[in-house]
Amino acid sequence: MSDTLKKQTPSQTIGPYFAYGLTPQQYGYAYDSLADNDMTRGLTNITPITITGTVYEGSGNAIDDAMVELWQDDGEHKLFGRYGTGTDEGNTFTFTTIKPKPVNGEAPYINVILFMRGQLLHSYTRIYFSDEAELNQTDALLQSIDKDRRQTLIAEKNGEGYTFNIHMQGTKETVFFEI
Repeated sequence: MSDTLKKQTPSQTIGPYFAYGLTPQQYGYAYDSLADNDMTRGLTNITPITITGTVYEGSGNAIDDAMVELWQDDGEHKLFGRYGTGTDEGNTFTFTTIKPKPVNGEAPYINVILFMRGQLLHSYTRIYFSDEAELNQTDALLQSIDKDRRQTLIAEKNGEGYTFNIHMQGTKETVFFEI
């Protein structure tokens, strides 16, 4: 086989393979995906939290077919979750996870990867936590972001969980990172 046939293929916008293979509940398929929004399954002696939010397009409407992935590693737990925004009424996402511990002087955070129609490349961002104000003030990456936009990365505490909305465009646009 020629070396030209072994190169990486280009990224594609979200399509039927996402619906069928990655977020089947979102589209009414009668089977479960390999990953879901409960990142705590199998963990013991933990304090679970919920992270709930909505992905908004530029005009402020909720996006009903985005796929949100959360990745976290605090040195003790490596967790992953995936959820489609069209799975629940209201087009929200909710994850059950644990709050990560700070690592290497960074504030606790969770990585977010967002896939959706019309995007040829996924979007990357982070979730920081509003009740970690002191550590947020010393986090080098968070502090490198313009002060007026920093809040777009901070999930607001609400009871036992957090609210984190993602805005794709507009005056509240979430900060996204190039990876």
